[in-house]
Amino acid sequence: MSRRDAALFVGIAAVWGTAFVATKAALDSFPPVTLAALRFSLAALALFAVVFALGTRRVPTGRGDWLPILSGGAFNIGLHHALLFAGQQFVTSAVAATLLGLVPVATPAFARLSRHDDSLSATGAVGILVGFLSVALMARPDPGDLSASVGAGLVLASAVAWVFGAVFTREDDATLPPVALQAWTLLVGALLLAAAALALPGESLGSLAFASATPKALGWLVYLALIPGAAGFFAYFRLLDRIGPIQAGLLEYAIPPFAALFGFFVLEETLDATTVVGFVGVFVAFLFVKADSIRTALDRRRNRTTSADSRSD
Repeated sequence: MSRRDAALFVGIAAVWGTAFVATKAALDSFPPVTLAALRFSLAALALFAVVFALGTRRVPTGRGDWLPILSGGAFNIGLHHALLFAGQQFVTSAVAATLLGLVPVATPAFARLSRHDDSLSATGAVGILVGFLSVALMARPDPGDLSASVGAGLVLASAVAWVFGAVFTREDDATLPPVALQAWTLLVGALLLAAAALALPGESLGSLAFASATPKALGWLVYLALIPGAAGFFAYFRLLDRIGPIQAGLLEYAIPPFAALFGFFVLEETLDATTVVGFVGVFVAFLFVKADSIRTALDRRRNRTTSADSRSD
């Protein structure tokens, strides 16, 4: 990873870490599904503005474009964020970010289990076990604090929704540029979230959504939509194209420290030892599950370095 890529990596992790804090703060004025719908409506508009400014192709054509747009919009944007925002009402920013560290552990495991021609290695099975034990440590039911248990359960359900979308969303046959594809995905997710907000009790859209919103909450909403939303996704796809999915997947482990740091300074949240231990456990689980891919990537990089040294001699 070059210095430029490393700086972009840290910047995305920091920005997405603030998203958990901004969401927590905005939830004081907005119901969770309504907040998600408003956030991704604004983010979609911002990304479409980028698409038009770049002058790239912007109209989806065929199954290769529409399948990832509909699947990603339904699961990765719609269901994932509805559950995540609902869960964040009851858990701290750091706990929510750390629980989502299960995503890069469960995604390759579920992908292998769902394909008969791709078996799961013993190392990967150990990784899955370590990951779920670590999550169970953080989300253990507490009869004295049922709301926290419900919150952790909702965040874990949001992780499952993300994994489901990631496994069944294929962008290999997409013809749209990544930014345009993401803009359409955000739009589909926003429309589904808006429909859910209109149907669910306690949610609201239109003027009712802003009736009790404070200026600070409105500021957090705009920040969520433009910075972690539109700008964050735009930067992420640039980074993904430069460093690949294995290294980009490590973002899930760089985000929680920033979420904990911003949560402490902005919302005066505390970080307990159980969350730290759980975070370390989930990271170790990721190393087990992705051991083969990491080894292959390291071997490939070592071979490139050796070849470069040989040419220089």
